[in-house]
Amino acid sequence: MKCSEFLQELTNYLDGALDDRTKSELEDHLAWCHNCYVVCDTTKKTIEIYRDSELYELPDDLRTRLRSAIMSKCQQRKKTQESL
Repeated sequence: MKCSEFLQELTNYLDGALDDRTKSELEDHLAWCHNCYVVCDTTKKTIEIYRDSELYELPDDLRTRLRSAIMSKCQQRKKTQESL
């Protein structure tokens, strides 16, 4: 299995949605490929942190400023892409 093939199957692997053969190939790849192991481990830990976290309600003024900053950045990117 190549790294690109591993990355295509990562979500299915983490979801437990692979057939036994593909799962075995993926785990064999993880055993020798440090980069893919790090990607898999980091993704798995990120998902666990996200699932275990509590929702934090943002103050209204912070939510408004954050939304404005995100929208401004999106508009800048859109203009940049349109000019290319």
